[in-house]
Amino acid sequence: MLRHRYCSRLLIASVTGRLSLGMVPVALILAAQADGHSLATASLLAALYGISPALGLPLLGRFADHRGLPLPIYLGASLVATALGVLAVAGTTSLPLTALCVLLAGAGCPPLEGGLRSLWPTVLPDDAHVRTAYTLDSSTQEIVYVTGPAIAIALAGWLSPAAALTLAAAATLAGSLAFATSHPARTWRAEPRHPDRLGALRPPAMRPLLAALVFLGATVGALDVAGIAVAEKQNEAWMAGVLPAIFSAAGILGGALFVRFQPSTAPRPRHLAMLAAAYAVCWLPLLAPLPAPLLLVVAMLPGALFVPLLTVASLTLTSLAPPGTSTEAVGWLSSAMRLGLAAGTALAGPLGGHFAVPLMAAALCTLLLGTRTGPRLAPAAA
Repeated sequence: MLRHRYCSRLLIASVTGRLSLGMVPVALILAAQADGHSLATASLLAALYGISPALGLPLLGRFADHRGLPLPIYLGASLVATALGVLAVAGTTSLPLTALCVLLAGAGCPPLEGGLRSLWPTVLPDDAHVRTAYTLDSSTQEIVYVTGPAIAIALAGWLSPAAALTLAAAATLAGSLAFATSHPARTWRAEPRHPDRLGALRPPAMRPLLAALVFLGATVGALDVAGIAVAEKQNEAWMAGVLPAIFSAAGILGGALFVRFQPSTAPRPRHLAMLAAAYAVCWLPLLAPLPAPLLLVVAMLPGALFVPLLTVASLTLTSLAPPGTSTEAVGWLSSAMRLGLAAGTALAGPLGGHFAVPLMAAALCTLLLGTRTGPRLAPAAA
């Protein structure tokens, strides 16, 4: 797929521009602690950044569907770079200023993911290549959320948290510029659309699908807290970082296998429901009291299904989106996942990081997909 013209550039630019999504939360926590704030305050700032893209991505996506990709990407990247630049220079001493900059840096995230998925059909020859591209794109999200924090921690330790924030701003600008100046991005225009305030949310099956994606995101948010809880319980500090990393690595492997053995036709609604059910079942072994090495092996089971499930959900969402709303629709997908990440983290903390939280979230995701979206997706997808 990457041998096709523009594909490598678009993918690399998109990942680079989204790298700040993985870097900024950790850099914020380190910067706030260095300025004397408590861990609770620092975590609230990181949570604010995690939620705020849910406000901006659908709006910027709708703007892109109306006016093309370059302008909203430039506007979003400029806003992110300015807000992060102010934080890097001024620090986090003033909480009102910090909160405003954090909110703007999150809400201004350029619609690179939605733009990329809107462009795949224009640069690839057939539907099979597009499905492969969706899987690869879903896998790269795992890379963003694994490498982003690692880069932020390394740079903050070597130089300062401000340097990590500066690099995040530079990565957003560089990736956005490389993406928006490409020929496909400059020439792409959305299909004609009918004026509609609901936009991508108009199809009845879209809303329960997005609700299911909130619960899917909650499984990952709860997993991060579960890793910390397991590390404390088993007195194995390394587990806190390794458990989410193993989950993500398994996701990349699962995505590669999904590409290799995917059906020759587009996924059906039953495939989405079956994947969600299997994903929920794979959380069950994690409820057992397992030693650390075995726990890592078992955590690979839901991890391996995460990327295939997200890929099929993304394809389903795109098929449901009304004409001319593809970028906005992916913005809603990203918003749903990020809201779920934040909710899963917030809920798992008071419950002690128990694996029952991601299991319950996965079960609710399956229930929504099986009882609300399943019967209605087939006509829309056709």
